[in-house]
Amino acid sequence: MLQLATGSGAKSAGGGHPLTGKRVLIPPMAAGSARLFAAGFRALGVDADPTPPSDERTRELGARYTSGDECYPAKVTIGDFMKYLESPGVQPERTVFFMPTSDGPCRFGQYAPYLRRILDESGYREAQILSPTSRNGYEGLGELARPFFRTQWRALVAADILQKLQLMYRPHEYRKGETDSAYEESLEDLAQTIERSPLDPPAQLAAMRDAMLRGRARFRAIRGHRDPSVPLIGVVGEIFCRLNTFSNDDLVRRLEEYGAECWVSDITEWVWYTNSEQFRKLKVRGRLVSLDGAKAWIRNQVQRRDEHALLEPFHEDFKGYEEPSMAEMLAAAEPYLPASGALGEMVLNVGKAVCLANKGVDGVVDISPFTCMNGIVSEAIYPRLSRDLGGLPIRTFYFDGTQADLDRDLGVYLELARTYRRRKKAQRRMPAYPMA
Repeated sequence: MLQLATGSGAKSAGGGHPLTGKRVLIPPMAAGSARLFAAGFRALGVDADPTPPSDERTRELGARYTSGDECYPAKVTIGDFMKYLESPGVQPERTVFFMPTSDGPCRFGQYAPYLRRILDESGYREAQILSPTSRNGYEGLGELARPFFRTQWRALVAADILQKLQLMYRPHEYRKGETDSAYEESLEDLAQTIERSPLDPPAQLAAMRDAMLRGRARFRAIRGHRDPSVPLIGVVGEIFCRLNTFSNDDLVRRLEEYGAECWVSDITEWVWYTNSEQFRKLKVRGRLVSLDGAKAWIRNQVQRRDEHALLEPFHEDFKGYEEPSMAEMLAAAEPYLPASGALGEMVLNVGKAVCLANKGVDGVVDISPFTCMNGIVSEAIYPRLSRDLGGLPIRTFYFDGTQADLDRDLGVYLELARTYRRRKKAQRRMPAYPMA
């Protein structure tokens, strides 16, 4: 499912795997995930790093190289890539941009081909794009395909766990910054562990579990008090915009500053959804019992075992905060947006909102790019969903890089959440493991 795309006239490096002598740049959908993903590449012997932090130059270049019809995440990623290419000493012929793609209604599927066009027209034909697809079985990575898949899946799972811990602890800490320090130390520890561990799957998994246990100890040492009166806000929406703090003006941290705690939908949620979609399509085509079906089942089982192994040490930490299964989310969305008729994040947004309401959240925020179809469809469903959930406050925040008066809107929204908290039926369950 990976394709290494070059510009017309550009040649692939000879010898070894296709990434020999290259440097892979990873867009930071979520900063922690990008860092661990880069470490996963380095474990395979491939030079890799996240793109440098986004800034105003990112927005300037993103606007220059897009027409205005693209969604905001496209502008941010393209702006970051072009900013990197204009940096002193950068060698375009050694540069590979990691840009996933997908099928379905989202414009995300057009990012990679559009980026290729921009690179060619801007004189960067030798720069390459590494793009996951559902059509060529990781051919672009050659011999690296199998260890890449296993290592990077584990990296994403681990990054999601650390982010969940960060969001659970940070609003309740006594000493400001202690949670972020524990998160950064744990992330760096895990990145080094991934990079230096053997690729043998059992040995790698054991080393990663040890690193996660060290991270658990750092978080459990944080002094604070979990206050059940602090509103718990579920965060759904378009995956890049809700996780990339530059794109959403650090909305989660700003919600925390207004006295909230946030439960943010993670990256692996999307992976489980794509797996579910693959099984659904195989069934529709009558190919569930086939070689393709067997491969999909085996991959799904391997992913489940790895996720369980990394999550198991946090059983007590996440009591009351267990992520709903994909089957639960799709069933919850069925009365509003059935998965067989709707596709993509709109289904997950609606299903996750219902599941989070059942967990006792006090409100749901949807973070989406301006003009995002998934966000627009979800927003149309939310009034009915809110009524069915007893008036759960659901608010969509759209982002396009322009300034907005978030402070006014967040203050009003949190008052609605506090009002709902006093009359909601599903009560929140506080984590079993107390803070120090």
